[in-house]
Amino acid sequence: MKRFLVLFCLIVCHMAVFAQQTTNVEMADTMRSSGKIYVVIAIISTIFVGIAIYLFAIDRRLKKIEREK
Repeated sequence: MKRFLVLFCLIVCHMAVFAQQTTNVEMADTMRSSGKIYVVIAIISTIFVGIAIYLFAIDRRLKKIEREK
């Protein structure tokens, strides 16, 4: 069942790539040309890394509490 679920997710993600439009996005081109896109990517990456660290810390605390009981 787990394999089927992973396979299904991969297929859905693969189809989403084909569903994207091929036209250029003017806002992205403008941000890329001025270098602001790298700031946006850096901020989003920092947020995701912070969330991941927070979740791992919570997981570690929960495991510790579960071992104590």
